[in-house]
Amino acid sequence: MKKWFAVIGDPISHSKSPAMHNAWYKEMNVDATYIPIHVEPANLHQAVTSLKLLGASGWNVTIPHKEAILPLLDELDEQAQKMGAVNTVVKTAAGKYKGYNTDGAGFVRSLEDMIGPAHKDKLVLLIGAGGAARGIAFALLAEGYQHITIANRTLAKAEAIVEQLGCGQAISLQEAENNLQKFAIFIQTTPAGMTSGTLDLPFSLDKLPQGAIAADIVYNPLMTPFLQAAESKGATIVNGLGMFVHQGAIAYNYWLGHYPNTSSTIAELTAQLK
Repeated sequence: MKKWFAVIGDPISHSKSPAMHNAWYKEMNVDATYIPIHVEPANLHQAVTSLKLLGASGWNVTIPHKEAILPLLDELDEQAQKMGAVNTVVKTAAGKYKGYNTDGAGFVRSLEDMIGPAHKDKLVLLIGAGGAARGIAFALLAEGYQHITIANRTLAKAEAIVEQLGCGQAISLQEAENNLQKFAIFIQTTPAGMTSGTLDLPFSLDKLPQGAIAADIVYNPLMTPFLQAAESKGATIVNGLGMFVHQGAIAYNYWLGHYPNTSSTIAELTAQLK
């Protein structure tokens, strides 16, 4: 029987997931299809119920549903439960729908593809405290990054992640801006800079230190205002495309049991998005 997968979010028209997954199915001769579904927050419960009833083989979850979807699933992976966010749903052999989080692991694979694994002792500033930030924080910790600071507009959200991590600190955006020179790795996890979103920076990068590493999880556009500003200050930049491809590849592996070719996909999508 033909398998079918989806990605749900609001907005969703910008997503490259359908093109990426459908290309992998074709490349690997898998009888499957993947579709985008626009789901507004008020309709999330109805959408998840419909996906289950229609027998979806699995689906991805993007902004703003990664946290709200948790109570709507039948089971949660232990890491997803700790992270408090789901971006991948898998239909199990028993017909249950289980939530996973591949964002964090995908980000770390992408980051280390670009800079290598020799920066784990550096001070990391994670900007934002949503579902993606939570996943990345846990994945960084699991991979040996011990010095994690989370900056967010609502300080309580950052404090909640730090408490769950059991290490690091939470600060305001203003405090982050005033102390940028203390950090070496900067990870922008908010929707700022998305093609369909705001172009505002979370804060000024005037105090960004020389030799900084600046990463953004947004991949469309490839060069967000955050990355443009960081590059102008001499930073090594890491766009969100590698994270996007690797998180999708990890999800693909959960669904179909093998890891697709990521390097060629990154090259192809980079050419499309330039």
